[in-house]
Amino acid sequence: MNDIITVRGFVASEIRSSTTPGGTGTASFRLGSTERRFDRANDVWIDGNTNWFTVQTFRHLAGNIGCSVKKGQRIIVVGKLKLRQWERDGKVYHVAEIIAESVGHDLMWGSANFIRTTSGTSPQITPAAPDAEPENQWPAAEDDGEGGPDDDEDAGGAAERGVILPAGESDEPVLVDADT
Repeated sequence: MNDIITVRGFVASEIRSSTTPGGTGTASFRLGSTERRFDRANDVWIDGNTNWFTVQTFRHLAGNIGCSVKKGQRIIVVGKLKLRQWERDGKVYHVAEIIAESVGHDLMWGSANFIRTTSGTSPQITPAAPDAEPENQWPAAEDDGEGGPDDDEDAGGAAERGVILPAGESDEPVLVDADT
């Protein structure tokens, strides 16, 4: 079977990263996808069955998964479905694997910051200096520059952010939110 599927679900395990003997980076994790339906008679949402998948990624996608996706997060996976079965001790086992082509956060449940990497390079993340404030902080979407509740942010806010140095694009550091 070589079918392309799209699955929305939650990351159910820690990301397991490794390298093949040929030097190709891999990452895998378990994905749970629970059916939800609205019960009109009782006016409540009900959880249905949970389908479980092993998601396998390779190369650049594997590297990006390792630094972007965490256990418990809601994601969307697009890839090739592989159904395998084997027998051990007289019992037949089945597993559904997705060889992922694309993985992203499900923005129905939160927001994300996207940082594009160029081919053959990956960003180097260095922590911001604790007492140095960057010149051009990114304002919040609702911040109009006139002051507001975020203006009295304590020094702890700067420690939560990191500086990313783009490889080969410019010498100007870019301020990013390290939590997302």
